[in-house]
Amino acid sequence: MPWRRRVDVEADRHLTYKSAVSAILCHMSELTVSDARARLADVVDTARVQHAPVYLTRRGRRVAAVIDADDLDRLMAAAEDLADIGAAQAARDELAEGDKAVPWDEVKADLGLA
Repeated sequence: MPWRRRVDVEADRHLTYKSAVSAILCHMSELTVSDARARLADVVDTARVQHAPVYLTRRGRRVAAVIDADDLDRLMAAAEDLADIGAAQAARDELAEGDKAVPWDEVKADLGLA
C-alpha cells in the first residue's frame, strides 16, 4: 500500500518538526517576534507548561514577554504586597521621627466615607 507509507512519512515529518520546535522552545527563552508569530501556539504552551517567560525580541532587543497567566497573577500580587509593606514601613518611620498620626475619622472624611 504505497499511500499508507506516504501517510506514515508525513506523520513522521510532522512529529519530527513538532519535536524540533519543542526542543528549540524548551532551550530558548528568547524568540524574534516573527518567529513567535509563526509558532504562537508553541510559545504559549512553553510559557504555560514550563512556567518560564518566553521573551520576544525585535532587532536584538527584548520588547515583550509571554508568561503563564497564573504566574503573572502571582507576580502582581507579590508586587502589591511589597508595595504595601514599603508603605507601612514608611508610615512607621514617619511616626518614629515624631510625625503625628492622622485620626481615623479624618481619614474617612478625606476619602468621602464619613
